[in-house]
Amino acid sequence: MSRTRTGPTTARGECRAERRVRADYTGGVYGSMLAASVVIGAGSLGSFPRTELVLLLLLTGVAFWIAHVHAQLFGARLAQRAPNRRVVLRVCRDEWPIVKAAVPPAVAVAVSPLLGLDVRGALWLALSVAVAGQVGWSVAAARRAGASRRLMAATASVNLLLGLLIISFEIVLKH
Repeated sequence: MSRTRTGPTTARGECRAERRVRADYTGGVYGSMLAASVVIGAGSLGSFPRTELVLLLLLTGVAFWIAHVHAQLFGARLAQRAPNRRVVLRVCRDEWPIVKAAVPPAVAVAVSPLLGLDVRGALWLALSVAVAGQVGWSVAAARRAGASRRLMAATASVNLLLGLLIISFEIVLKH
């Protein structure tokens, strides 16, 4: 006799599956652009020690995550009803891609000495990783939304162009 699972565990699994289907990766795209901008800003101001840049990337991501959570919770939601614990946790989770997007560029900076890169090379590596993340998050969002390959290619192209625009700021600021 086989037993089927019912009750809270199944409902919880279905709830997780539903969240994955409706996941919004806007924060990831935004967080990647933010990380690229932090790298540009840090690079234009002079040589940052790697540890300082890693912390700057991560802490900026966390600060913007908090700002987005606050805006979501107290912007539109508070006017409707006071947020409960479940809503707060959901909003925190939904906005978390902003922080996640800062991690790969921070890791790139952290491992750059292992690749024999100087600080300038570390900045370019982090910038490249941030732009690649921006493109990746946008494609993931389009794919999750059921977009056609053509639309996924279009969003990748737009985000690549935006990334190249950010890179052009680095070039202009240095010359």
